[in-house]
Amino acid sequence: LPPSTDQRGKKANTYNGREKSEKKAGAQKGHKGVTLTKQDAEEKLRSGRFEHKIENIGTSEGKYITKYVMDLEVIPVIREIRIYADSDGRFHVPEEYRSDVTYGSKIKTMAVDLYSEGVMSNERICAFLNTISGNTLELSAGSVYGFCKSFSEKCVPSLNQIEEELLNEKNVCTDATVVTVNGKQAYIRNTSSEKAVLYHAMENKSIEALDAIEFLTKYAGTLTHDHETALYHYGTKHGECNVHLLRYLKKNTEEALNHWSSELAAYLCKMNDDRKERIKKGITFTEEELAA
Repeated sequence: LPPSTDQRGKKANTYNGREKSEKKAGAQKGHKGVTLTKQDAEEKLRSGRFEHKIENIGTSEGKYITKYVMDLEVIPVIREIRIYADSDGRFHVPEEYRSDVTYGSKIKTMAVDLYSEGVMSNERICAFLNTISGNTLELSAGSVYGFCKSFSEKCVPSLNQIEEELLNEKNVCTDATVVTVNGKQAYIRNTSSEKAVLYHAMENKSIEALDAIEFLTKYAGTLTHDHETALYHYGTKHGECNVHLLRYLKKNTEEALNHWSSELAAYLCKMNDDRKERIKKGITFTEEELAA
């Protein structure tokens, strides 16, 4: 349940401490934009990673100026693999070619990336890949599922390594994002540090569901989260997202009409601003300042 339902006698989300940003969408003022130059295009051509095509506008004689267009061309390819017999007349067929026709690694990679990074359904991935191939692949949703299942099995050693790294961290952040699985609400939980991120699928946010995440049952450091009360059963210490702390203080000021909470919020924000300024200058708070 969301933290808003902790308020007994009130409906969920009666109070919303989120403040609407006045910032416009897109890059903010002062942000340095990135624009490709002719030099960039020519460097890419020299790298050999781009096919160089020339198109002429006007008569192809005399002086001209050059403009570049970067684009993609998707061309369906069938590779014929010829496996020759050895001196005894035997054929040694590699495992990946056991079937007479298989899908290649580029299609599999794109499907897995769209599934995991793009969070697309098997059916949509299938439709997209078939479309960009000019409807020549005849890929099925079942094939996409098979690609992802195979990838997940190959990921196990890497996932174990990431979990080991996170278990050795003093502080780990965690949050859950809503996803839809076959029309039902579920969650993807991330546990992360500056160096690594681990994702787990969850049907709900209950303690039983959290117990199924082995990392949480093992972790002995500080968990930072947005006041999910069930998470207080894990780790040894806890931190809360500062934005949420400010929302609690704002709620206290507006509903309980207390002044100390607005003063504390202003004090915390000033501390944060001072901290950022000191980071720019390469200095930190002194022990005396922190104690005060």
